[in-house]
Amino acid sequence: MHNQGQPVTITCEQCYTDVSIPALNHCQQALCPTCHHDLLSFRNAGFQHSLAFALSALLFLVLSLPFNFLIFKSNGQQHSIHISDALNVLVQQDYVSLAVITALAILIIPCIVLIGIVFLCTGYLANRRAPSSRQWYKTVKILSQWSMAEVFMVGTLVSLIKVTSMAEVSFGLSFFAFIGFAGCLTMSLVNFDKNRLGLWLYKGRLPKPEPVTRDTAAISIQRTWALLLAATVLYIPANTLPIMHTQLFGNDEPSTIIGGVITLWQSGSYPVALVILIASVIVPIGKIAILSWLNFTVQHQHSRGKRTRARFYRLTEAIGRWSMIDVFVVAILVGLIRLGNTISVYPGPAALAFCAVVFVTMIAAITFDSRLIWINRKALND
Repeated sequence: MHNQGQPVTITCEQCYTDVSIPALNHCQQALCPTCHHDLLSFRNAGFQHSLAFALSALLFLVLSLPFNFLIFKSNGQQHSIHISDALNVLVQQDYVSLAVITALAILIIPCIVLIGIVFLCTGYLANRRAPSSRQWYKTVKILSQWSMAEVFMVGTLVSLIKVTSMAEVSFGLSFFAFIGFAGCLTMSLVNFDKNRLGLWLYKGRLPKPEPVTRDTAAISIQRTWALLLAATVLYIPANTLPIMHTQLFGNDEPSTIIGGVITLWQSGSYPVALVILIASVIVPIGKIAILSWLNFTVQHQHSRGKRTRARFYRLTEAIGRWSMIDVFVVAILVGLIRLGNTISVYPGPAALAFCAVVFVTMIAAITFDSRLIWINRKALND
C-alpha cells in the first residue's frame, strides 16, 4: 500500500511538469512548483475518515427521501413536500429535462460518487485492487465536479427566505437528513485524495496525461470558443425571459433573475439578494469573460502572467456549479408553493436556458487545456 513515507513523481495535469514529491506529514500538501496546482496531500487516517463520511452520507440520503422535506402554510391551507414531490411537479409542468437535471445533480450523481468512494476506500484499506477499481476511480474523478447536493441545500435556504413573507414554512425530518447528507458528502470528498489513491491503484506511478500536439491544441481552442459562444447566446434568454411565474389569487406575476434580485433587495433581504446576484449574474458573466480571456491568450501565445492565468482557471473550475442555486430555488418553490388559485409557483423558460448556461460553461472549462498556458504551441509536434 502506498503511504506517506514513500517519495513519488507526479506529472502535473495542468502544466505537464514532472514533480518529485518527498514524504508528507499530516495535513501537508505538495504543490506544483510551476503552476501551484495541488498535486498530493496527506491526512492521518484520511481514507478511513472518507469511508466513514461516505457511509454516513448514504445513510442520510436514504433518510432524506421518505419523510416531509418542507411544510408550507398560508391562509389556513397547508402543503408539504418530499424531495421527490418537487421533481414530480416539474414533470407535470412539462419540465422533464429540468426534473432529470435536478435529480441527477442532487441525488443520482452524489450517490454514484459515494458508492465509488466506499468501494475504493475499502479496497485501499484492505490493499486489494479489484478489476473494476480503475473504472470506479475514473468515474469518481469525473462525476465529483457534477455533484451539487450542497448547492441545492443553499438554494433551499434561499427559497425559504423568499417565501417567509408569503407564509409560514417549517422543516420536516428529511430536511435535516439532507443537511447531514450534504455535509457528510462534502467531508468525504475533502478527505478523499484522488492522486494518493491513484498512486496506490497504479502501483506508484500515475498515468501521464496525453501529450499536447498542434492538432489537440487547435481542437481545444476551437471547442472552447464554440462553447463560450453558445453560453453567451443562451445567457440572453436566461436573463430576459421569466425564470418562474407566481400566480397569486389568479394574477400571474412573472419574475426574471434580475427582477428577483431587485425584489429581494427592496424587501430588505440584502444577503439573499447578493447571493443570487453573485451566483446567477456575476459568476456566469465572469466565467465566460475569464475563459474567453484565457482562450485568447493561449491562442495568441501570450507569455506574461502565466501563474495568474492558472489561478483564474482554477477559480472558474471551483465556482462554476454554484450558479445552479437559482435553478434549485425554482425547483423547490415549484414543489412547495402549490395552493391552487390562492398562490402557486410555476417554472419559466429561463430556468432551462440558465441551466444550459451553467453546464455549457462548466464543459468549456473542462475543454480548455490549461497546459497551453505553459506550452509554446509553435514548438509542438504534429
